Amino acid sequence: MSITPIDKVNGHALPETSHAESWARAGIADAEAEAIRARTAAELEERRLKAEAEAEAIRLKAAEDAERMRIANERAALRLEREKATELAKIAEANRKKEAEERAAAEAREQAAAAKKAEAESQQAVESATNRWRWTAKGFYALCAAVALPVQMAAFYEPDAKYLIVAPVFIEVIALVALIGAAAAVTAGRPHWHYRLVAWAGALAAATINIVHGLDAFDEATAFGTALASIAGPGMWDLHEHGRIVRRDGRLTWRQRRAEAKAASRKAAEQAAADKKAAAQKQAEQKAAEERARTLAAQRAEHFPKVWEHAVKLAASLGETTVTEAVWKRAYNDIEGTDPSESVDIIRGRNAAARRVLAARSEAPGNTPVKATSMQHGNQMPRAQRGPARKPPVRRVGDTQKYVSAARKQASITARAASKEAQS
Repeated sequence: MSITPIDKVNGHALPETSHAESWARAGIADAEAEAIRARTAAELEERRLKAEAEAEAIRLKAAEDAERMRIANERAALRLEREKATELAKIAEANRKKEAEERAAAEAREQAAAAKKAEAESQQAVESATNRWRWTAKGFYALCAAVALPVQMAAFYEPDAKYLIVAPVFIEVIALVALIGAAAAVTAGRPHWHYRLVAWAGALAAATINIVHGLDAFDEATAFGTALASIAGPGMWDLHEHGRIVRRDGRLTWRQRRAEAKAASRKAAEQAAADKKAAAQKQAEQKAAEERARTLAAQRAEHFPKVWEHAVKLAASLGETTVTEAVWKRAYNDIEGTDPSESVDIIRGRNAAARRVLAARSEAPGNTPVKATSMQHGNQMPRAQRGPARKPPVRRVGDTQKYVSAARKQASITARAASKEAQS
């Protein structure tokens, strides 16, 4: 049997048939070859698209990573700048505080030095005035003695006993020695009254002698003038020592005592007014508290009659004349089973409100509230039917977030491949 060229398909010899059958077989072979070519091209296209999708996904991921890294670096830089600015502000604030403290310390030192200088100057002025006063008193004492002694010496003069003229000097010396002893006692902080008593006794004795002898031998002016000199000298010196005694003991002057008495009287009046005001305020607060307690008792009896009735009985059984907070809390717990701030209705209402809040938070913007029973709102991809009575889920707009471009390309490739496999 002869084989014609047309009877060869894919290099194999075909049995002798009619030309129509040969042409049909050749068409089938060409169709198979075309299908193989198309499938190969589709596979190549699929691989190309898959490679492009993978490359695009890698590029997008790299871009996202780069963007994320850039944002992280910017945030780190901003955080560093913020921390740096914070530290610089803290350092500046610390420096300002340090400078302020140093200025305050310098001002305090200057004020202390000025106060110390002023105190030293005041002390020096006081000491200078005291010394001047002391020497002036001594000079005045000597002058008065010189004025008073001649009359006293004339009173004791006797031609046969001239030594008696020493007696007036002795009397003046007694007063002088006693005053010097009083000054020493004041300086040492010892009792001084007896020294001053002896000095005044001597001064009065000399003044008496001057008056008696002056009126007898001279005139009244001489008598009373010399008597005044006998008293004025020791008296002026004793006045000086009296000032030292007052300064040593810290006794107040009459003006100071009067000012303190006025201040004490004013303070007592202010304290009495404050006490009266406090008593009135306390009385008003007590009255307001009683009014609030009556109002609260009326409100509790109106809104919680069962609890109030039980609270009154409980207070009587516990020996209380009124329903105290402890009694009310216990009675409320006995009736309602909770603290006064809670109740069964309140707890149920709170739970219902919490459920409504959860439902409101689970809904998407623009959609109606949906009861969320699972973290996944719906199937991501269609699934095959699992029974005659069940249908595959239907995708709706807004069920899931949109895919990125690379994922969309990969999904398109997968869908086309699945469709081609189903057709073949």
